[in-house]
Amino acid sequence: MKIINNKRDAIRELKRISNRTNSENNNEINAIVEEILHEVKTYGDMAVEKYTKKFDGFNPKPMQIGANELEDAWDEIDNNLKCSLKVAHERIKKFHEKEIPSSFTIVGEHGDKVQRLWRPVNNAGIYIPGGRAAYPSTVLMNAIPATVAGVKEIIMVSPGNVEGKINKTVLAAAHLSGINKVFRIGGAQAIGALAFGTKQINKVDVISGPGNIYVTTAKKIIYGTTGIDSLAGPSEILIIADETAQSTHIASDLLAQAEHDPLASSILLTTSREQAKDVLEELYKKIEDHPRKEICMQSIQNWGLIVICDTYESCIELSNNFAPEHLEILTSDSKNILKGIENAGAIFLGKWTPEAVGDYLAGPNHTLPTSGNSRFSGSLGVETFMKNTSIIEFNEESLKFNSRDIINLAQSEGLHSHANSVQIRFED
Repeated sequence: MKIINNKRDAIRELKRISNRTNSENNNEINAIVEEILHEVKTYGDMAVEKYTKKFDGFNPKPMQIGANELEDAWDEIDNNLKCSLKVAHERIKKFHEKEIPSSFTIVGEHGDKVQRLWRPVNNAGIYIPGGRAAYPSTVLMNAIPATVAGVKEIIMVSPGNVEGKINKTVLAAAHLSGINKVFRIGGAQAIGALAFGTKQINKVDVISGPGNIYVTTAKKIIYGTTGIDSLAGPSEILIIADETAQSTHIASDLLAQAEHDPLASSILLTTSREQAKDVLEELYKKIEDHPRKEICMQSIQNWGLIVICDTYESCIELSNNFAPEHLEILTSDSKNILKGIENAGAIFLGKWTPEAVGDYLAGPNHTLPTSGNSRFSGSLGVETFMKNTSIIEFNEESLKFNSRDIINLAQSEGLHSHANSVQIRFED
């Protein structure tokens, strides 16, 4: 893990980290994913089964998990875990209910009406990653906003293990969320099935949920055929700290990000040279006996960074430049630091708010923009699963009053028939 103490080198290194998925292999990955999507679109379930056998090592027959199996999973998990899932579900639901956008109507002085009407999409597909870990929290974070939006049908896809089984807690979370259509498939083939539809899986209007580079590439290619939430890259955390923060807390929070994935990035901006050294030592101590040591080491060594900054202002500038997915502020004056932050997916204030709080049950969604995308986008939410329609209703008086302006604007663009469509209504 590098320690840098000048801004120019820090900016260069942060840029390298932000671009870590822009590899030379992208063309090769695109070609593979395009072939998979083409086959799924052409051959449907047969292609999905073929690629599940090839990449996940099992035959997905039957492809759908039975409703009784979802209920059994809920009944079989530990009671303490049930309680925790319920607490998380309630908090996330309560937060997202506040996100529901309001339809509105404006009535003009001549009786014209303009409206914006919000409605849910008919159905949605949610992708829940498997592989290195199980993510019941991701089930909640994707299913709850879709349910709150009023989506009628939610289809969940998630890759099974080599025996074709999906983690029991993931299935329990699906049951708690009211999902009754779950398919044990993953990868680009699962995205294709949701986007194009097969005999077993209905075509959906929106796909949400994170995945590996093949899943993300598939979402990018099918966008336009189907809506998507975002193109999520590997996870990242940036911590702004000063000498008041405890090094053991910082090291633990950095590792909490690193254990996700070898491409996960953990960054510390600190105003204390001594702290930078202490955190590094603490970090490697904690990694030594870590159950996911190899993943943590790859993440920290390749994409970890500590920057020693002269001032808080420098920390803020570098953070805004990087636009992190997760930002922790562990300083004596975190509220003032917050005022300067412009770009971040989610912000965690103070020593009592580690990122894990937001990952599991604070309420706001943990599906966040990565790779600098928080400069122009935010978290997954209820609006992801909704669409808005404009409704316009003029009467004779309101059209007559506004006709000259409409005609002037149409003529300025050289669109004769636009102008005539208004003018002809008053010729009689």
